[in-house]
Amino acid sequence: MTDTRSLILENKIVAIIRGAEAKDVLKIARALQAGGVKSLEITMNSPSALKVIEEVSEEMGNQVLVGAGTVLDPETARAAILAGAKFVLAPTVNLETIKMTKRYGAVSIPGAFTPTEILTAYENGADIVKVFPASMGPSFINDLRGPLPHIPMLPTGGVTLSNVAEFMKAGAVGCGIGSSLVNTKEDVTEAYLSELTKKAEQFMKAATLS
Repeated sequence: MTDTRSLILENKIVAIIRGAEAKDVLKIARALQAGGVKSLEITMNSPSALKVIEEVSEEMGNQVLVGAGTVLDPETARAAILAGAKFVLAPTVNLETIKMTKRYGAVSIPGAFTPTEILTAYENGADIVKVFPASMGPSFINDLRGPLPHIPMLPTGGVTLSNVAEFMKAGAVGCGIGSSLVNTKEDVTEAYLSELTKKAEQFMKAATLS
């Protein structure tokens, strides 16, 4: 069976579900999956995050990859993995979190910004490095890829439908997409879910055009 890292690279888009009501996450996950997005990050600063990770993993674990996001310490990483998270994302480079994630057999995606941080994360076991924030644009990824072509980079924060293809062309292995895909401030109605599936399709199409 293909491993988690390979599936993330194949899926390209990681949808970030932050701050959604626990009762809505499964519906959101199904709408995203219907649009072709199969890597889902549930952030730990969301309501009942561990319970939600467990629920989505149990219900949809054979259809999507469920990961935990905004993981700031090794204890949280361990709890998320035990709840069913297959990959762990962080906004920062915490070496103990990387170590714990790898110890429990999950994929580690720490967040880094500078070349030094990116290399440090990778040398300490990161499978993929989340370049965060990516609001400096695709040219920043292109610049980083010059000296660090061997490090898989997942820009996150500032990636939209209008620039996702450019990020991929610049050498990103995928992109983390938050509110420009999953806006959790809106009411989760049937119309919202239908629109979410459509947006997911558009992002997947744009990411594979590169």
